[in-house]
Amino acid sequence: MLAPHPIKFIEDAIDADNSTSATSSEERSLPRFTLLAYTGCVVQTRDLPLPVIVDINGVDIPLQKIPVRYEHRSFQGVGHTEKITILGNDLIAEGVMSRDTSWSRDILHSAKNGFPWQASMGGPILESEYVAPDQEINVNGQTIKGELYVIRKMTLKEISFVDLGADSNTAAIVQSQFDDKENLELSQNNVTKIDRQISIKTENMNIDTEKLIRDVQSNILIDQRRIAAIEKIGDGKFPDLEAQAIESGWSVEKFHAEYQNRTIPDASTLQKINEQKNKSSLNASTLEAIALASSGSSIRYLESQYDESTLEQVDKYRGVGIQEFCELACGSKYLPKYRRDSRGWLEAAFSSVSLPGILSNVANKVLLEGFLQMDDTWKKIVKIASVNNFQTHTRYRMNGAFKYEKVGQDGELKHGEVSEQQFSQKVGTYGLMFALTRQMIIDDDLSAFTDIPRAIGIGASDAISDAVWSCILANATQKDGKPFFSVEHKNLVTGTNLDIEGLTKAELAFSEQERTPGRPLGIPAKILLVPAALKVAAETLMKSLNVTVTTEKNKPEPVINPHAGKYEVVSTPYLSSKAFKGNSATSWYLFADPIRLTAIEVAFLGGKDRPTVERADADFNILGVQFRGYIDFGVKEQDWRGTIKIV
Repeated sequence: MLAPHPIKFIEDAIDADNSTSATSSEERSLPRFTLLAYTGCVVQTRDLPLPVIVDINGVDIPLQKIPVRYEHRSFQGVGHTEKITILGNDLIAEGVMSRDTSWSRDILHSAKNGFPWQASMGGPILESEYVAPDQEINVNGQTIKGELYVIRKMTLKEISFVDLGADSNTAAIVQSQFDDKENLELSQNNVTKIDRQISIKTENMNIDTEKLIRDVQSNILIDQRRIAAIEKIGDGKFPDLEAQAIESGWSVEKFHAEYQNRTIPDASTLQKINEQKNKSSLNASTLEAIALASSGSSIRYLESQYDESTLEQVDKYRGVGIQEFCELACGSKYLPKYRRDSRGWLEAAFSSVSLPGILSNVANKVLLEGFLQMDDTWKKIVKIASVNNFQTHTRYRMNGAFKYEKVGQDGELKHGEVSEQQFSQKVGTYGLMFALTRQMIIDDDLSAFTDIPRAIGIGASDAISDAVWSCILANATQKDGKPFFSVEHKNLVTGTNLDIEGLTKAELAFSEQERTPGRPLGIPAKILLVPAALKVAAETLMKSLNVTVTTEKNKPEPVINPHAGKYEVVSTPYLSSKAFKGNSATSWYLFADPIRLTAIEVAFLGGKDRPTVERADADFNILGVQFRGYIDFGVKEQDWRGTIKIV
């Protein structure tokens, strides 16, 4: 059977509403919508570097009822679908605005004002296909030319209202747009837009087929209103009763009577309800999320840390102050007013089991967020190690003494020997104190508390970055009395630019490193490290099969680039920063894989490579609570054969 025309469906719904006898406000149905969520065309998304087309035949619709959101955010609910149809290349969804949120209200009121909402579908990609440049492929009845991705299989999990869709042909209609006749004309653009997308597919329908569709759709509309009324009355409190009523075709009146029978509490139920009211419904995880949201943590970070049910709670408490937050964390128990009795407030708040731990966890997460947001380019060129104490640790130089030797007739295996060349490593502690101060509590600004550990997290990341780049640029003298980068160590090349000739010279110098006198090192370079000023030149050398050079006659000529794809380009502004001794905007480096041959090592105590926050003992004399953030690490040069410097 042909799919029903969505515009006709809405018009029938409006006619039915106008013909229905007057009802009370409680009995009015929820606002309805129709979404043209995808039209089978090529789109450019924010998450992928190339254009994308979804094979409409590969879209799996496991459920007819799925969430409808605003901008694909899990905690920005709008409603749910009741019917999803694929008509030709178009994916059409019909549903109700069943969520009581600020986003649903905004969409409803904006639609009434004539705002042209669009739609977008979302869900996990199960199978995709890359189409190379100049290659042609047939998708959704169209011949498409690469370069792009074809999503062959995906599961539809949600649909969102958006103000600007990746598919510009999408549109949305909200039924309430037609409730006010003065606003009917404002909505015609969206109606016409969807009608234009679908009319082509229905123009060949004969009169009998259209009448059949209208009759079927009318029955569907009546049943959808019954279901919507049951779900509104039930409000999810008794899902088993709602399911039975919907599946068995109960009338709204019958369901309401059964619902009332269940909701009349007995004495024991009333006692449990009262006890529950006296308890905080917010667990520690939810409170942490509330604090992070109020402090300005990104939605992407919150979604990576907490589940959907927790994030739905967050929106109710976004923007709370320190004093209200502490009351929530203490189970909503009474706390004295801080301005009148600051000492009593602190003692009451921090004598609870929950609050100190929650604030410590919040500080830890905010500190870690700041720590992870900073530049960590150094991780690509160093070996990360773990030590179990603060003592000096010894590393040994790789030589040829561990090469397998042929076993003689006597079957005796020879002993390998450790090189006399040794390197050292030692970790130290870096940290800062911070406090939930009297001024923060009086100002009642929760973000003031979280800003400090976030800054300390950034400081911890800066401390490691500074130590690594200082170690490289300082070019310290080694135990043999020579600088780390030196001609004697055969890892310093001078008078060479970053071009084909210069990279060839650097590659040759790296390959001439020796394990033992006369024996090649046998480990190739892997990483090309450059300052920011040379990033484009380095990436061009690594990505271009042909480059243009100037000949002796000053004529540019294309030549084959033998270095394309050889090395991983790593670029950092630290190499040219005036804050470091030995900085340069023109010097560059080749590094071996740090796991195979370590030039620079960063060691962490106990392998803990991120800072820790601890609450110090409360000192009520300062009318605040102290915390400390610290990290234990050490940075040291190791084997100079793992890198060469080109100046």
